[in-house]
Amino acid sequence: GRLEAVTQQMGYHPQYLDSFLKTQHYLLHMDGPLPFDCRHYIAIMAAARHQCRYLVNLHVLQFLRAGGDPQWLRGLDFIPPKLRNLNEINKILAHRPWLITKEHIEKLLKISEWSWSLAELVHAVVLLAHCHALASFVFGCGCEQDEGPGSRGSLNPLSPGNQCFCEATAGNGCSQELLRINRKRSLDSCMELDSLQERVQRIHVETEGREETRLLQQDREEGEGQGVEVGGTEHRSDPSVGLSPPADTDGEVTGATNLACYMQDPDFGYQDFARRDEDQTQVFRVQDYSWEDHGFSLVNRLYSDIGHLLDEKFRMVDGLQSSAMAKRQGCEPSVFKRGIWNYIHCMFGIRYDDYDYAEVNQLLERVLKVYIKTVTCYPEKTNSEMFDRFWKQFKHSEKVHVNLLILEARMQAELLYALQAITQYMI
Repeated sequence: GRLEAVTQQMGYHPQYLDSFLKTQHYLLHMDGPLPFDCRHYIAIMAAARHQCRYLVNLHVLQFLRAGGDPQWLRGLDFIPPKLRNLNEINKILAHRPWLITKEHIEKLLKISEWSWSLAELVHAVVLLAHCHALASFVFGCGCEQDEGPGSRGSLNPLSPGNQCFCEATAGNGCSQELLRINRKRSLDSCMELDSLQERVQRIHVETEGREETRLLQQDREEGEGQGVEVGGTEHRSDPSVGLSPPADTDGEVTGATNLACYMQDPDFGYQDFARRDEDQTQVFRVQDYSWEDHGFSLVNRLYSDIGHLLDEKFRMVDGLQSSAMAKRQGCEPSVFKRGIWNYIHCMFGIRYDDYDYAEVNQLLERVLKVYIKTVTCYPEKTNSEMFDRFWKQFKHSEKVHVNLLILEARMQAELLYALQAITQYMI
């Protein structure tokens, strides 16, 4: 449920949407190495790295439906160490995936009682990459507009009113079964939303008093031992830091001001690969490690069937028709799409030896390149003006197509780095 804004946008390309929904459903709701509540919490951690309130809200609700402990929603300090240990690779994959090493993998697999299995870790890595890339799509297409004031209504072309994905795409080849499931999920979401919000609010009210009392007692004891006055200016920290309530005054399950509790080192962000320390990392050459020859088989072996679903999704976006986009640049559709894909991978240090990168500057105008880089590397900075400025004479569906290419190219880039590190650990 509650993916309506995303499915509305992807609905311009129904075949891709079908492939996306199958993958998302398999990752979150089908048999797999990870417990269902942990899957949604990992999704919350991933979305929070980009301050994507739309996805955080979605997975907070689904986390509770899956029987998750509401205390975990108070932040990383309240979750099991095993999950908290995932924070480092979440941070690296989200912003600078080229920094991930086999040592990061080994650390997660060797921590005594809190160790991960290889299968669990692969499931977690795919979830992280999926949600990071989806956050790019959410911001790039304006889906974040649904989550409060300052909405970008101009990026939501499906109107009038709250027309649902089912109605908007009923004539676009979507199966009746998919439409039936979508309608049922929307109804379930509406029925459960109020009760879930009330539950979170009630839990917060009950625990807030106890937590405040505990913190005050702790500060008092420390103050007596160190000569620091609890109420004075020398007090070490604000006891409310990191303890933001999971519900705000508007009844929202979580809010933008609360997302900091789901991540550490918030200042860690994207850094241009070209400006890295030369001795720290090397260019990733696809000829040495590719999705088709290496990543696919590894991920499919450790997490059954997910490789086939991901591969179908990569192929689906590559097969989308883009004649209008290519015609604008006077080239073949495949040439134009490859230019966008390789430009995105280039920003993450991934290079193709058989590609002439001079083509990128010829194919992609500056305004488009700025948009692609923003949505890919720091999607939370995307605004409606960026979306409106590139390709003003193009259809909305063509702009959505660009965002689908960003989503899949970014996800594959993160997977390549993570799976290569896992392979190096196994060797």
